Amino acid sequence: MQITDVRVKKVTKEGKMKAIVSITIDNEFVVHDIKVIEGDKGLFIAMPSKKSLDGEYRDIAHPINSNTRDNIQNIILEKYEQSLSETEE
Repeated sequence: MQITDVRVKKVTKEGKMKAIVSITIDNEFVVHDIKVIEGDKGLFIAMPSKKSLDGEYRDIAHPINSNTRDNIQNIILEKYEQSLSETEE
């Protein structure tokens, strides 16, 4: 599996959410609404989710294993950091 495109939309409002990201996998499948969030231990991603009838939020799409999640997170956070440096220039 290759992440072939990452699109970052920075969030300008104050708060913990810093960006909304879409990724394309193998030029064939897109996942929208991945959030970049500032947590107590730094930036992390939250996969797209929706509120269920019991009030809990459940992921709509998510990696099956931690290696895949780490790979996706690293790629997204790298692109997010790039977008920040491009804004500063």
